[in-house]
Amino acid sequence: MSEGPVFSHLDEQGEVRMVEVGEKPETMRRAVAEAHVRLGPEVRRSLVEGSLPKGDALAAVRLAGIMAAKRTSELIPLCHPLPLSGIEMKVAPTSEGVSITAAVRTTARTGVEMEAMVAVSVASLALYDMVKGLDRGAVIGPIRLLEKTGGKSGDWRV
Repeated sequence: MSEGPVFSHLDEQGEVRMVEVGEKPETMRRAVAEAHVRLGPEVRRSLVEGSLPKGDALAAVRLAGIMAAKRTSELIPLCHPLPLSGIEMKVAPTSEGVSITAAVRTTARTGVEMEAMVAVSVASLALYDMVKGLDRGAVIGPIRLLEKTGGKSGDWRV
């Protein structure tokens, strides 16, 4: 008889704990996450042209994502601090606004899915901050993991 799913962040008494990863081998790991931000057509155009009143929003968005990925363990309880070896942030126009992607890499004992998800989440909030005076109706979401590679569980893609 199955006792249900096993949650690695709970001990035998059901108390929250940080997962022990010290015995796991270090492997190359990569995760890619994506967020969408829906914008009005005029704001989208100004963003792409670089003519927003607050300046170069795309640079601010990419930088916010990079900074957030590096601070993930300080923001998300129970995340291990990781030595990130690379972070690529991309902002691409879509028909409804923009798509923000983060590709995060490390060689470590645990994955970088949360770092990629935090990167696109904070980058989306930074974009909202840059355009809120022009488009209070900007909508963030969905935010999702697109892929992860490395580790015992192997590769995964949407």
